[in-house]
Amino acid sequence: MASADTTAVPPSANGSATANGGQRPGIAVENPATGEVIAHVPDRSPDEVRAMVARARAAQPGWEAIGFTGRGQVMRRMQKWMLDHVEEVINTIQSETGKTYEDAFSAEVSYGAAAFGFWADEAEKYLAPEKVKAGSPMLMGRRMELRFRPLGVIGVIGPWNYPFTNSLGDAIPALMAGNTVVLKPSEVTPLTSLLIEKAMHECGMPEDVLIVATGRGDTGAALIDEVDMIMFTGSTATGKKVMAKAAETLTPVSLELGGKDPMIVLADANIERAANAAVFFSMFNGGQTCISIERVYVEAPVYDEFVAKVVEKTKALRQGDPSKGPGSVDVGAITFPNQMGIIERHVRDAVDKGARALTGGRRGSGPGDFFEPTILVDVDHTMSAMTEETFGPTLPIMKVADAEEALRLVNDSPYGLGASVFSGDTVRGEQIARRVEAGAVCVNDALVNYYALELPMGGWKTSGVGSRHGAGGIRKYARQQAIVVNKYPLKKDLYMFPHGKLKTGMLRRMTNVIYGRGKRD
Repeated sequence: MASADTTAVPPSANGSATANGGQRPGIAVENPATGEVIAHVPDRSPDEVRAMVARARAAQPGWEAIGFTGRGQVMRRMQKWMLDHVEEVINTIQSETGKTYEDAFSAEVSYGAAAFGFWADEAEKYLAPEKVKAGSPMLMGRRMELRFRPLGVIGVIGPWNYPFTNSLGDAIPALMAGNTVVLKPSEVTPLTSLLIEKAMHECGMPEDVLIVATGRGDTGAALIDEVDMIMFTGSTATGKKVMAKAAETLTPVSLELGGKDPMIVLADANIERAANAAVFFSMFNGGQTCISIERVYVEAPVYDEFVAKVVEKTKALRQGDPSKGPGSVDVGAITFPNQMGIIERHVRDAVDKGARALTGGRRGSGPGDFFEPTILVDVDHTMSAMTEETFGPTLPIMKVADAEEALRLVNDSPYGLGASVFSGDTVRGEQIARRVEAGAVCVNDALVNYYALELPMGGWKTSGVGSRHGAGGIRKYARQQAIVVNKYPLKKDLYMFPHGKLKTGMLRRMTNVIYGRGKRD
């Protein structure tokens, strides 16, 4: 658990000023594994958000001016800081999420250490000016270049399930592109953002380059109105509201939204590996991961064997308060209390329609918010557990006749974030993966694509707009500027006034010569 002197806001800062001079009540932060209130943070008003964005806007030119080298130095210091303060960061994350030590380390701390170094190393390459060759005769003798400039102030609205990775992880490339950032973390998990904000100042980041605006919904809405771009991670339903709000000011958005990620297990798969992967990637972080395995389709010949192995491994999982340290539990708490109702509704709906829960199926006993790791069988697409995002430690498994039926069911979804295919024949596995309607598909793996910072991570369909990681993950934080320089300017070009039959004929002949040599069918 995070100690009060490192993450909690002093009592004098619990409130937030309102337009009429009053105080907005602060936000209590709870440890979901114990139910204990561990800190209070301010609920920033729209007026305060506007002031924060104004400060960030004033700081942006100076931050841009120090260049990639100067910005990279801050990021590399932060990379070292993360490694030197592993326990402090993990304790803070655990205290507000209830996730296990291993989940906090592998998916947050290690990701953060990698991201600070990756963007420090690669940002300049991704945003370097590009020379462009013209194909039009109208541009002969011109030099053309594509340049990238920062947008200005980026607003990042983060989710509660990964308070570092999906909040500060998006701020890092925005900062390396030369923008300043105002980050609104989830009101459920704000402490990690406040800790890292403080650390970045310690590592040399100037004031107001990264500002954390804690608050509820109207804090985020105010942020959308003021910034030059919004990066949002969360549910599809909320993402639509963010996009609609941003449309009022034509503010560009990048959205990483919900998923119902499928797994296909073919008859020739290594069933032991497939079962291990299914249990881990469905229960990892308590199933509260946008690209966790949420539904499985298994070819009939290996269905019984696969289910038996999955049930055996799931029954062996340990769940409870993870504060005892590394190795103490496998599955942590449900971070957001409202999510518990969705998980219960999905399981109850499946059972009412004929499914069987071979493990779990109910809330955990004792203090804190826990839902038992749950394996569902005899499921189909009439059940919300197979079609809606559950975001909890549940795994519905469906028997299919063959790969074609699996593909049809996999693609029968409004979501398209991630997916996985397990096969002993990797060539066939890849062929099937290419037919899955999702932004990322792993063969004999799942979820690990997120660690490939070189690859784009983004969803199809209602799972998002834009992507994070790779060249696109930083270029989205920049304006594109086309530069055309006439190196040998004449007094007048052929196409300029006055028009005449002779000139027009010459232009037509030139066009035929240049474009008439193309290949013909």
